[in-house]
Amino acid sequence: MSEQFRDLLKQVGSGTHTSEAMTRAESQMAMTLMLQQQATPAQIGAFMIAHRIRRPTGEELAGMLDAYDDLGPVLSPLRRAATPLVLNSPYDGRSRTAPVSPLVSLVLAAMGQPTLMHGGNRMPTKYGIAISEVWQLLGVDWTQLSLPQVQQVMEVAQVGFVYVPRQFPLAEGLVTYRAQIGKRPPSATLELLWSPYSGPARVAFGFVHPPTEERAQITFAQRHLDDYIAVKGLEGSCDLPQSRACILGVQRPQQAFQRLILHPNDYGMAATDVPLPPPEQFAADMQGVLQGARSPLAEAVVWSSGFYLWQTDQCPSLEDGLALARESFVAGKAKQALGTLQQAIAAQVASP
Repeated sequence: MSEQFRDLLKQVGSGTHTSEAMTRAESQMAMTLMLQQQATPAQIGAFMIAHRIRRPTGEELAGMLDAYDDLGPVLSPLRRAATPLVLNSPYDGRSRTAPVSPLVSLVLAAMGQPTLMHGGNRMPTKYGIAISEVWQLLGVDWTQLSLPQVQQVMEVAQVGFVYVPRQFPLAEGLVTYRAQIGKRPPSATLELLWSPYSGPARVAFGFVHPPTEERAQITFAQRHLDDYIAVKGLEGSCDLPQSRACILGVQRPQQAFQRLILHPNDYGMAATDVPLPPPEQFAADMQGVLQGARSPLAEAVVWSSGFYLWQTDQCPSLEDGLALARESFVAGKAKQALGTLQQAIAAQVASP
């Protein structure tokens, strides 16, 4: 048993009136002991439940991300000048609405904007479709690549994906506890905020409940990260809804935090959010979008792509971003970006 971890567990699990928040250094130590399995299974499960009930503070989340930085995979800065967009998604996936972030990343790549994502397989407690699975439906398999190979693919194709089961097995080792405790642990919030990239990056994260955004702001301030986008998106993702107003927060270096409320109807984009179809149909629908076919899924991709083209400074306005996104499909640019990505991965798999 880890005596050091037991003291930290007592600190956060003593109840509503007597528990104490950890310092950033203590939180980093707690996450390190869990990732390295130096804490016992009973201790890890108890900590996750206690922290789930009490909710981690922004300072504690900052310390946990410090542990991710120390023990997790990190991509080196790209040779290009463009700042990558880290497009984060909940690891437990989507079960109601169609994820569009892989298609969005292809639109951005067609404009020379690098995008980085990360995740694993279907995960408790939701077991929704994972982003890695969506990529596979597009004919892109990230699961066999090493981190240096992902680096090379991103240099060539402007798209990267850190597959956690292969490239961060320490974090994957904690997944089993999610099923056992039946609740999302604090690490589920880390996954929305984590950037496995060592250079400057613009981090986009989704949230459902406003306190999550508030904690994220504190976390980023603790870590001196002042370039991010908060999205009250579909199922906690970074995909913009079409059925309601889009509530967003934008933080830029040396600027004040800006609240954005975008009404899809103002841009001719109001619609029912696209439901998640069976995998075979979803694969066919995504190929139709890449072929330039008009469809509800295509409109959903244009809506999110246009926003991120605007927010990555690829165009001066959201209206321009929407026009560029449509052009990327009509002119076959996004399809070409997919082909470039597939070729880049094939070259890495074939290399000795």
